[in-house]
Amino acid sequence: MKTIFSGIQPSGVITLGNYIGAMKQFVELQHDYNCYFCIVDQHAITVPQDRLALRKNIRSLAAFYLAVGIDPNKSTLFIQSEVPAHAQAGWILQCIAYIGELERMTQFKDKSAGKEAVSAGLLTYPPLMAADILLYSTDIVPVGEDQKQHIELTRDLAERFNKRYGDIFTIPEARIPKIGARIMSLTDPTKKMSKSDPNQKSYITLLDDAKTIEKKVKSAVTDSEGVIRYDKENKPGVSNLLTIYSILANEPIEQLEARYAGKGYGEFKADVAEAIINTLTPIQEKYYELMESTKLDDILDEGAEKANRVASKMLKKMENAIGLGRKRK
Repeated sequence: MKTIFSGIQPSGVITLGNYIGAMKQFVELQHDYNCYFCIVDQHAITVPQDRLALRKNIRSLAAFYLAVGIDPNKSTLFIQSEVPAHAQAGWILQCIAYIGELERMTQFKDKSAGKEAVSAGLLTYPPLMAADILLYSTDIVPVGEDQKQHIELTRDLAERFNKRYGDIFTIPEARIPKIGARIMSLTDPTKKMSKSDPNQKSYITLLDDAKTIEKKVKSAVTDSEGVIRYDKENKPGVSNLLTIYSILANEPIEQLEARYAGKGYGEFKADVAEAIINTLTPIQEKYYELMESTKLDDILDEGAEKANRVASKMLKKMENAIGLGRKRK
């Protein structure tokens, strides 16, 4: 069985785009792969964080993983900072990474643009991300299109390490879903749906109530043509809503186009909102139940224990290969 690794930062807000582009596919993948799902809290501190808010967000994200359908009997769910091998392996990989290739990372350019000062961690976190992946002999990393560059760097670092010190690492591959990998903003469908957008109407969160969802979908940007047809270039707003509807209702876009032929955007939007509400309601119910239970902590304890066993073995291989410490068996 091949291994999958994926990590999400505990930012506090999980959008519908995060769910469709990542979490929904995690639930499907766990049946056929050895899956590690990590709450990457060490990545979160590359920018300033409120201590109490970060702790709350870590627990909240763990609850979301389980609420959407991650089964702890089939997958390993854990918190990055509770497995010290991640930071240790990240340092080793940072030492074989080049400043130039880190400065070329698109996300570093975007997050540092226009700022007088940024943390060194913002520049050097890609090797930590590589460590997250490589510690578990990962074969496949499910990511959105915007993370593809990070996987390419991870592959480069793994190949560089293997060439210098022996074949230690499995070279991972990115898995980008054919549909739904990039859910767009409701107010500007040429941009990706993002929690950092100042306009809250641009995104739907997993905890939005039914009325809020209805209002956001109702005000979603479409066009003046009045035809419900998938055309990403000329009709990005309608195409985005069709994509969301198709994935959540598990119905082909072509079938939806036929159903709404001759019908207006009002009826179409109402049905899109209903599909979203029907999907999120059971997730919300389970989420609130988990947040109040001790079961969540028990699952995270078990996940950390398993992840530590696996990651520590790989870290020892790395240290032995590179010559750190005393030679250990």
